[in-house]
Amino acid sequence: MFHRPIPFWFGTVLITVGVFSHLPMFLMGRATGWQMVGMEMTPEMWVGMLLIPLGLLLAWRGLVPRLPAVAEQGGALNFHVADSAPLQREHWKLVIVLVVTLAVDVMKPATLGFVMPGVSREYEIARSQAGWLALVALTGTTVGSVLWGRIADRLGRRAAILLSALMFIGTAICGAMPSFGWNLAMCFLMGASAGGLLPITFTLLAETVPARHRGWLLVALGGIGTSAGYLLASGAAAWLEPLYGWRMLWLLGLPTGALIIFLNRYIPESPRFLAASGRRAEALATLRRFAGTSRPLEPDSPAHPGPQGIDERHPVSTVRQLLHGRQASITLALLACGTGWGLVNFGFLLWLPSNLKLLGVDPTTSSALLAKSAFYGIPAIALVIALYDRWSSVRSLALFTALSAVSLVLFGALAAIGTPSPGWVLGATVLLLVSVSGVIAMLIPYAAEIYPVHLRGTGSGVVAASSKFGGILGAGLAVLGFFDNFVLSALVLALPMAAAALMLARSGVETRGFKLEEIQDALAGRP
Repeated sequence: MFHRPIPFWFGTVLITVGVFSHLPMFLMGRATGWQMVGMEMTPEMWVGMLLIPLGLLLAWRGLVPRLPAVAEQGGALNFHVADSAPLQREHWKLVIVLVVTLAVDVMKPATLGFVMPGVSREYEIARSQAGWLALVALTGTTVGSVLWGRIADRLGRRAAILLSALMFIGTAICGAMPSFGWNLAMCFLMGASAGGLLPITFTLLAETVPARHRGWLLVALGGIGTSAGYLLASGAAAWLEPLYGWRMLWLLGLPTGALIIFLNRYIPESPRFLAASGRRAEALATLRRFAGTSRPLEPDSPAHPGPQGIDERHPVSTVRQLLHGRQASITLALLACGTGWGLVNFGFLLWLPSNLKLLGVDPTTSSALLAKSAFYGIPAIALVIALYDRWSSVRSLALFTALSAVSLVLFGALAAIGTPSPGWVLGATVLLLVSVSGVIAMLIPYAAEIYPVHLRGTGSGVVAASSKFGGILGAGLAVLGFFDNFVLSALVLALPMAAAALMLARSGVETRGFKLEEIQDALAGRP
């Protein structure tokens, strides 16, 4: 399971010991209501902070694959056999593990909203200053999405997931940092670790499950994993924060990261990545594990690879390659969509409750409207899955992106009227929440389908990073007072969403029902 198990497990132990060395100081906070502000860092904590990066380096060493001097000989593997197979037990085990992984990933940024009030009280700072935690964490997730995507294309999907989980464990020490400055630094690293799991899980699933089940499983993974992550965050806050304070929510990085490491035996390496890396024997073994069929997975004549397989080591990938050829226009469309979504989700929606007051909606009614809208949005996940799987992947994404723009224009019109009826406000809110949720549910899965194997992790990571980058822009615009003008903010943010919908409709490629190799043939103009 590991290329060098001793360095990996020794590194994991060092990281765990490094985290545990911070717990005595956390326990000292029992006498002060679990507050640690003003305490001095102990020598054990400094040693622990040195052990964590050392452990990560050792674990990295343990996960670096032993590549053959030359690509292993043989014909292209028959991926179309596995793509035509029904879902097997191995597929379902992988899906369950990736749902858990994604829920843990989503739980981290979702926890931010629950810790900021406690941070404000303990450090006696304004909530706006505590908001730097969210901005720093969002910046970390942006960097992490790109970084882990690159790692996934170099070391493998499985290796990137496990390294990200180890960073989850290491950054749990954020809960024992006595100063606000150290909290900011750890929060950035925590965000960097969380930013990578999202695109990598979609990449691994896309390259492993049969083609006819790929679309709905990818979207369902996003919907279920995201919902589970928010439930875990809110449940932990309701249960643990009253007992142990806000710091315990950060310390949960230790058990949640350890859970992913514990489940590593159920996380395979992508057979397509293995084949493209020249590790043909490993790819064949993994393919047999998931194909669940007696049909041959190797061609009779190995001399001439066919279009359904990969038998050459893939070229070194760079971010610039995302902007070459036919995929350049698709990449730009996805980046526009991701950035626009981030602006709406982390900007407009965050300020929506206060802006509803400008429409004459009192706070109680505003909260009730938002709650109803969120409730009505739950069945929309099923609609998104059905459209993506049964109708069209790219047209579904373009449709929900366009609906987001329409809902923003509707809000602008309602704000211009001044005092619209609650029914119109409810309808606009439901439309916005459903369309925005649909966009993010399809955006990363679609990116995981369209890029070639040597760019799939990088492409998915960059697209995921664009959604976080939009959030950073939204936070900056909020500081400038942009969202104080309800009409202007709604109409201006509708523009990038409308442009992204048009770009997707014109440049997108259909992925529904096609094998990954067929999608690449279509992008390359091959028959």
